[in-house]
Amino acid sequence: MSREVRTFLTGADLVLPDRIVTGQTLVLDEGRIVDLVTGPRVASEGAVRLDRTGFIIVPGFIDVHVHGVAGRDVLDGAGAIAAIAERLPRWGVTAFCPTTIACPPHALDACLREVAGLRERPNPEAARVLPAHLESNFINPEYRGAQPLACLRTPGTGGPDFGGADVLAVIEGRRADIGIVTLAPEVEGGLDLVRALVAAGVRVALGHSGATFDEAQAAIAAGARHATHLFNRMSPMAARMPGLAGAVLATDEVAAELVCDGVHVHPAVMRVAIAAKGPARMMAVTDGTAGSGLPAGSRARLGGQAITIGDVARLDDGTIAGSVSTMDRAFANLVVLAGLDLVAAATMCATTPARELGLHGYGLIAKGAVADFVVLDSRLAVAETWRSGRKIFPREAEAGQR
Repeated sequence: MSREVRTFLTGADLVLPDRIVTGQTLVLDEGRIVDLVTGPRVASEGAVRLDRTGFIIVPGFIDVHVHGVAGRDVLDGAGAIAAIAERLPRWGVTAFCPTTIACPPHALDACLREVAGLRERPNPEAARVLPAHLESNFINPEYRGAQPLACLRTPGTGGPDFGGADVLAVIEGRRADIGIVTLAPEVEGGLDLVRALVAAGVRVALGHSGATFDEAQAAIAAGARHATHLFNRMSPMAARMPGLAGAVLATDEVAAELVCDGVHVHPAVMRVAIAAKGPARMMAVTDGTAGSGLPAGSRARLGGQAITIGDVARLDDGTIAGSVSTMDRAFANLVVLAGLDLVAAATMCATTPARELGLHGYGLIAKGAVADFVVLDSRLAVAETWRSGRKIFPREAEAGQR
């Protein structure tokens, strides 16, 4: 088997974990960053030298909360998640958690079966498929947003077609392919479910919840370490009633998602939240839907429900049903709207998600790290996406058309 060709990328500004460096060359070999050397190092014989002067290289974006993109939803059936994985590199995503809404057990099982297959037999030309994020059946109906009421359950109750125990059986059987479970700790049996999932090694997220500050603190004490789309569909923060949002902001143990489309959360509130927790405890997410990447007025689906694309995705009754953003826009919004520097924006879009998911060697530009990165132009638009030291966007056929 022939050895992989060493690649030298020169001229770009490199966004490292603690600073931006210019005049250094990124050296890639066997899927990793093997060195960062000063000056335009001349490639050895047989190696490849690529000049990226005028560009910026940041770690590959990791989206821990994305339902779909470009017309496909993770619950669309066989092949949907594979199609999403193939499309996401266009927007700088090198890894993602396929995210479900509340759904029947058979639909959840089918989705997780596809996740398992894609993790066992990954497509090297697509974004990495990480264990799934379940916006689960165990949320507060009053804070459900676009989650279908007919699919909501409490852990110990039944329903017309299935019960909470049926959903939990799927979760138990597919545990290896589940990364995050979002739930409301205040629903009947919710706190016990937090304890059980944490004991099973599941990352528990608090969201779609009307939890009080004390209820949220109890869930955090029980092991919850994640907050789903901070401020959205959760009890708000007030001076004398901090609620779930206040508990998340006040607790270092919890890392919080922030939908950075400039619509779900006002830019001023984005700045306040990031200042309170710091980029190392915040994860930029899209909460993207099948409408992401489609023109305004388009129609798509969210778990079988029709959505219309505008500044956000909406159900036919006007309810907000997720965003239409992509991770490149989230990164740019953190810089332009929230006023972060490139290092802090990269931390929220890559480094913090990687660390929180236990992805060692991912989410940063550093010697020895996996060579997953994005080449951005001066407008912070994606020029190239690389996975394991290979360019996966644009593919060569696409590059010839640009």
